[in-house]
Amino acid sequence: MAASDTTVLIRGESGTGKELVARAIHQNSSRANGPIVTVNCAALPDELLESELFGHERGAFTGAIARKVGKFEVADKGTIFLDEIGELPVSLQPKLLRVLQEQTFARVGGNDTIHSDFRAIAATNGDLGELIKAGEFRKDLYYRLNAFTISLPPLRERRSDVVPLAEHFREVYADKNRVPAAGFSEEALIALQQYSYPGNVRELEHIVERALLQANGRVILAEHLQFEQQSIQTNGQWMEALAKLPLHDSVAEWEKFRISQALKQSDGNKAEAARRLGVHRRLLYEKIRKLGLEPADQPLEDENLNSTGEA
Repeated sequence: MAASDTTVLIRGESGTGKELVARAIHQNSSRANGPIVTVNCAALPDELLESELFGHERGAFTGAIARKVGKFEVADKGTIFLDEIGELPVSLQPKLLRVLQEQTFARVGGNDTIHSDFRAIAATNGDLGELIKAGEFRKDLYYRLNAFTISLPPLRERRSDVVPLAEHFREVYADKNRVPAAGFSEEALIALQQYSYPGNVRELEHIVERALLQANGRVILAEHLQFEQQSIQTNGQWMEALAKLPLHDSVAEWEKFRISQALKQSDGNKAEAARRLGVHRRLLYEKIRKLGLEPADQPLEDENLNSTGEA
């Protein structure tokens, strides 16, 4: 698809490398000498996203003390990558559709029509069809974005990629941290290939980085590998202690564990964590506030419950 100017929709779970695919398309296209501009539609508050995309004029709203050039304008002669497109507010979707069709727009608070010669690539890890049914995504915008679809399989469905990727990350982080790039033991390679990677390639990258630092220049052993998902399955003592708590407390501790884990696997992206947990993001925000959690929190471990089973 790189040779064309067709809009591309990239589908795949979080951590499968959707942005890398978008960059590969751009770098192999006739626009390679132009910019590639990334917009994470889930990372900005709804009220700021329009200004981020289209720019604004001075005085357009409180705090607009100078003109701001938007992402679509910056992407002229290049590519704009709209990540987490399913999180785009419904109120902005008609304007995005018009920009994609006409490649013209006006800054917020402005009257001048601006033309930008861009190629659009969008990505989602959600089900846009379900969002359409729920009235949260426009069908006409979906068809405009879905001119061509690239689906990225999760890492658990391409296990032959695990070892080459692990070796690549080992070399990258050995160079970055200035430690010898010692190899993996046979047991470590087997363990890497057996894990299911709910966080996909991004999770594998973090596992290898941590293991490399723990090995400190020595061969990476299976014991250096920390797998998040397996902590639930193998941590029988923690589960036993949890069962001894009063029902309300045990539910709260379990929610803390699940939410902390989802936030960590999503690199603190609350919208992505909500999708992983199967809840609306507003409910997740409420739970985070109620439980006193932050995206940087670590998943709950044994030491969060003492030997008497009290939190």
